[in-house]
Amino acid sequence: MKTLWKALCAAAMIGVSILPARAEEKTITMGTMSWEDLTPITGITKKVLEDAGYTVKVTEFSEWGIAYAALAKGDIQVLTSQTDYVAQDYWDKNKNRLEKISPVSHGLYQGVAVPKYVPIDSLEQLNENADKFSGKIIGIEPGSGLMRDTSNAVKDYGLKLQLVEGSTAAMTAALKSAYDRKEWIAVTIWEPSWMVQKYEVKYLKDPKGVFPPPQSYYWIGHKGFSEENPHAREVMASVYVPIADITAINGAVNEGKTMDQAVQDWIGAHADLIKRWENIKKN
Repeated sequence: MKTLWKALCAAAMIGVSILPARAEEKTITMGTMSWEDLTPITGITKKVLEDAGYTVKVTEFSEWGIAYAALAKGDIQVLTSQTDYVAQDYWDKNKNRLEKISPVSHGLYQGVAVPKYVPIDSLEQLNENADKFSGKIIGIEPGSGLMRDTSNAVKDYGLKLQLVEGSTAAMTAALKSAYDRKEWIAVTIWEPSWMVQKYEVKYLKDPKGVFPPPQSYYWIGHKGFSEENPHAREVMASVYVPIADITAINGAVNEGKTMDQAVQDWIGAHADLIKRWENIKKN
């Protein structure tokens, strides 16, 4: 009887010991937003995970609130986000049910910019040149974090210029038109963006610190993800995409490639780096 009991215990221990390995075989459910900074990060990390033997399913969300709610509920397991400033409210609201996995990029910056040929360097110089800017700062979609910060800058600096709500497409068209004619224009813009690569612009200095400093991107997960998926977590933590590379990928998309093509081209050009990222042994 003792021999039988020992055998059963040993079998049970073997079963327990292989559970983590089985857990590592499951599909990774990943969320993303269809934005030019998040899509390349998601696509590159997905490729690295798939090469490591995982099946990755990506769900696209239209706004942070929905994405964070899905992650907090466990409908998805991981998501790329800036947890400071851009999505801080959503992170703070849900962080008890979430965890940070690893940083994956750094350098997101948003502000007001002008073409480099415009001879001013600070937000404080806008008022004295308001007429040259036709009394306007050309903005993007209302409700975005960038527009909120720019609205605060208008108040804090006492700017006489009107912040014009619109769309990213309309702002881009206005920038191109002014740039081609060497006209003065002030726009709300961000890095990484293909516009920063295509047009020589400069961010206006912000001595009052209204706009947040450069921000980091993190892989965040439903709480417990790293403990339940240690190898997947290690694979994801190996991935780091410089902000300049994200900008270059979006520049390729603007030149006519699909995002998938641009991401695959980047992966192909960085094959040795990808291999180093993937060189993580399973425990």
